[in-house]
Amino acid sequence: MAASSSLLFTLLLVLLTFSDSSVQTLGLEVGINYGQIANNLPSPARVSYLLRSLNISRVKLYDADPNVLLAFANTNVEFIIGLGNEYLQNMTDPIKAQNWIQQRVQPYLTRTKITCITVGNEVYKTYDHLLWSNLLPAMQTVYNTLVNLGLDKQVTVTTAHSLDILSVSFPPSAGAFRQDLGEYLNGILNFHAQVKSPFLINAYPYFAYKDKPNEVPLNYVLFQPNQGTMDPNTNLKYDNMLFAQIDAVYSAIKAMGHTDIEVRISETGWPSRGDENEVGATPENAGLYNGNLLRRIEEKQGTPAKPNVPIDIYVFALFNENQKPGPTSERNYGLFYPDGTPVYNIGVQGYLPELIYSSATTNNGFFICSLLVLAIAYLISS
Repeated sequence: MAASSSLLFTLLLVLLTFSDSSVQTLGLEVGINYGQIANNLPSPARVSYLLRSLNISRVKLYDADPNVLLAFANTNVEFIIGLGNEYLQNMTDPIKAQNWIQQRVQPYLTRTKITCITVGNEVYKTYDHLLWSNLLPAMQTVYNTLVNLGLDKQVTVTTAHSLDILSVSFPPSAGAFRQDLGEYLNGILNFHAQVKSPFLINAYPYFAYKDKPNEVPLNYVLFQPNQGTMDPNTNLKYDNMLFAQIDAVYSAIKAMGHTDIEVRISETGWPSRGDENEVGATPENAGLYNGNLLRRIEEKQGTPAKPNVPIDIYVFALFNENQKPGPTSERNYGLFYPDGTPVYNIGVQGYLPELIYSSATTNNGFFICSLLVLAIAYLISS
């Protein structure tokens, strides 16, 4: 038994050594969207190793998949979990909201760091007025349930919006919400101000370029060197579209009477493939967009209007998802193929260590998994 314990200790020591060395290869303050609309993705346990090898410690889900939450137990990875739009009506009922939280959230909190619940996703893009009416009550009910369970300091509540809630996005200082959403967003903003939760926006400069490739400079949307644009009202210069979009949202919020609500980007990305009419959807452009974005996140850059507030961003997405409906681009936003190999290199002038994308990294991942399985099997057999 002593020999068994010694061997087990050695295996675990090697495991931890390899794990620590790989974790230090990249230290980004970036979040990642982990979508699962596919039939060929690796198991959540393998995904856990992939993300920790990249030192990505913030993950956003579109549901509260117990398999994922269990796979990331004791990893210190922070999770945003989601309540889909189909849950909104039920979540206006305090009893159903409490049942959901007690079944899908509370059992995992002791080992998995769940920090936020998104109630609905891009609700105002649906033009379903019942959903519009249910969104705020659902958010309030979920939050009040967290308060009653003593979890509101640990888990916050928000929702994610598409950028088309804006009627004006340029110049950024003139940013404004759509008039037909005014009464709804006023209540949402009051909620955010009350509970101190962030305002989430899904922003894709790619769409602007795709729709008007002859008018929107490609370098401007890809964070590449360009002459930029000037906001005539503030004289602030913007060298990329995403930062302009973020400041437009801040301006729209300010126009509604709030200056204390933080804007975070819950989704942004660039597709590596698309249909013939999806101009710009290439691996080269996707690599430039995400690589340049990661560099700015690492540098803790703020926007021109909020220079002291580092951008807070969740990249879309971790994997290509082969069952997503819609145009080809929808299935090709992933940084990785399902087998764990990168779709493209997001290193910018050597900024991201090549080790992450080398065969050595993949081998290390499998080696770590193999060591863990061997260690556990040896312990059980002993």
